[in-house]
Amino acid sequence: MPDSPEINSASRTRHLTVDENSSGQRLDNYLVRELKGVPHTRLYRALRKGEVRVNKGRVRADYRLVLGDVVRIPPLYQSVPSIPASIPRPQVEQLSRRIVYEDDNILAMDKPSGLAVHGGSGLSFGLIECLRQIRPNARYLELVHRLDRDTSGLILIAKRAVILRELHRQLREKHIDKRYLALVAGKWPKAVRIVNAPLEKNVLQSGERMVRVTREGKRATTEFSVRAFARCYPG
Repeated sequence: MPDSPEINSASRTRHLTVDENSSGQRLDNYLVRELKGVPHTRLYRALRKGEVRVNKGRVRADYRLVLGDVVRIPPLYQSVPSIPASIPRPQVEQLSRRIVYEDDNILAMDKPSGLAVHGGSGLSFGLIECLRQIRPNARYLELVHRLDRDTSGLILIAKRAVILRELHRQLREKHIDKRYLALVAGKWPKAVRIVNAPLEKNVLQSGERMVRVTREGKRATTEFSVRAFARCYPG
């Protein structure tokens, strides 16, 4: 049966060898790039079922690829590539003004609250898609890390694959210090300065990543310091 206008089916299993540009990248992100149009839910189901393999073995979605790895990608249905979502001009202009630092290797942007870092899961576009529209001639733009959709703050974008790998290494080895400001309702207890709560990463059916506190999670320590108090009056 011929392909329909909406769906294109890969007819055979592919075996791709990881090159320098993909070394160090998470497997799920690699699949998203290689299988444009495949819903994230389908990609994660293929990973859970072992349809996707690396060096003939089953691996987790967060496995980091190594130069020379052979990735088995099964036939998966893909939407015919469509015209990228057109991002409203006011939003593009606003994001252009939020670039706080840039050189030949990285770009730092102040991500606003309410904007996801990438499209998918019902979203036609996110921060990275906006950046690629702002910089159509850029050869390489990849997220170094993520922020939740409702979280504002600085986010780094790598402009070279070697820089992405190096920054990922620094993140894994805790060489990069992340600090967050939070507005808390109520009165913060003076005795609470350190919270030890094990955290576990979860991937929802939609492909969205979430972190929750659970006994089976990784050991995590969060240090708090109160910067200021604000007195609120009723009414």
